[in-house]
Amino acid sequence: MGVMDVRRSAERYPGGDPQAGIRSWHAFSFGPHYDPDNLRFGAVIACNEERLAPGAGFGEHPHSHTEIVTWVVEGELSHRDSTGQLTRVRPGDVQRLSSAAGVRHVERNDSDVPLTFVQMWLAPLEPGGEPSYEIVHGIADSTPYAVPEAGAMLHVRRLAPGERTAVPDAVHVYVHVVRGEVRLEGEELGAGDAVRITDAKDLELVAVSGAEVLVWEMAG
Repeated sequence: MGVMDVRRSAERYPGGDPQAGIRSWHAFSFGPHYDPDNLRFGAVIACNEERLAPGAGFGEHPHSHTEIVTWVVEGELSHRDSTGQLTRVRPGDVQRLSSAAGVRHVERNDSDVPLTFVQMWLAPLEPGGEPSYEIVHGIADSTPYAVPEAGAMLHVRRLAPGERTAVPDAVHVYVHVVRGEVRLEGEELGAGDAVRITDAKDLELVAVSGAEVLVWEMAG
């Protein structure tokens, strides 16, 4: 079964800059919210829900030694980085920026509707290397997305009410509910809730309502 650590949406740290149209919720120690007991789980070092008003965004800023995976919930994210990439990320797309030895990027909502996205940062197994970028448009349900640099695999599940899906058997599994409600071992989980599972084995998620869930499977 494994050891489950349930973290509720309301327990996340608020952040961002509401006056600038940016609202953030951080599941891990982040920025001014330093918590030495909540630095990482497996390879995951951040899981941030970001809401950007039309025209709002994050100006150019640097990253290094981090695998940055972004999932758009609603709206459209404009991405530009120092490797020359200029892309629009929409719901159903998986975007990964491997910052490696160093990269700079800009993230904005250039549309006229609100943008919500979940951004997850993973620690690489080895520091350094060359930055790289990838976007998978319209990833199919339950198609795993590998981030070998972090020894991790992302499973995207979109579930109909009553539908079941197996949780991967792994040393570390991180489950984040994007929308809807699911049940895991008797725990009801709603949007923004997460579960950190150590030594996951023979677990199953059941959708209470229509739901979208991000599941990270990590080897160590």
